[in-house]
Amino acid sequence: MKFSTFNTNSIRARLPIIVDWLDREHPDVLCLQETKVQDRDFPAGPFNEVGYHVLYRGQKSYNGVAIISKLPTEKPQLNLYNGNKEDARFVSSRIGDIPVINVYVPQGFAVGTQKFEYKLRWLKDLLLHIEETYDPGKPLLLMGDLNVALEDLDVYDPDKFRGGVCFHPDEQAIVREFFEWGFVDIFRKHQPDGGHYTFWDYRVPNGFKRNLGWRIDYILATAPLAEKSQRAWIDTQPRALDKPSDHTFLLAEFSNVS
Repeated sequence: MKFSTFNTNSIRARLPIIVDWLDREHPDVLCLQETKVQDRDFPAGPFNEVGYHVLYRGQKSYNGVAIISKLPTEKPQLNLYNGNKEDARFVSSRIGDIPVINVYVPQGFAVGTQKFEYKLRWLKDLLLHIEETYDPGKPLLLMGDLNVALEDLDVYDPDKFRGGVCFHPDEQAIVREFFEWGFVDIFRKHQPDGGHYTFWDYRVPNGFKRNLGWRIDYILATAPLAEKSQRAWIDTQPRALDKPSDHTFLLAEFSNVS
């Protein structure tokens, strides 16, 4: 099976790119973040027309997550805290035999702010939810935009950004706890070298062309799935298109799973 994740930075603005990409890559599952659309306005039709089921949780203008799947989405959970008033940052479902969690972690704004503290709490609460709900000895995927670059090789200029939001030791320490629990970073398993990024800031002049990026999007798998992973890669082609997202697609393939 082929799993993928993509921060759309507005699904309506990026819909042609996504539909064309699905036609080219045919993933079994695509997790989307920052859809920025209310549920009543989610463009499910184009996905249904090409054979995909859609599970989504959105809000107006901000956040929003969705799972696009060839197989039906079962046992859906649309909130991390089981409350309808929280931000639309979490959605999970069983797809075939595999539980899939899709998240859009808060960006954090700036170190020392309330938004940064909220980000740290949200990451801790996500980890607690996983610890209380799942077994690291069984298949599980955690996918999405974690808004944390973990190592120096995940940022184009680590000395410039060290200690700032998305590259702060407090964030990194919590993400490492996910690995201590039992997750494997599938991209890093297959691509140990630097220079591979999933996000290029619009505000950096020619940032994509100069490859001034960050790796903040992840596909994490527990050991029973990680050992079946065949390859993982970043598809940078969509980032070079007209009106792209500031992120691009991350993919991983697994054998003998369904």
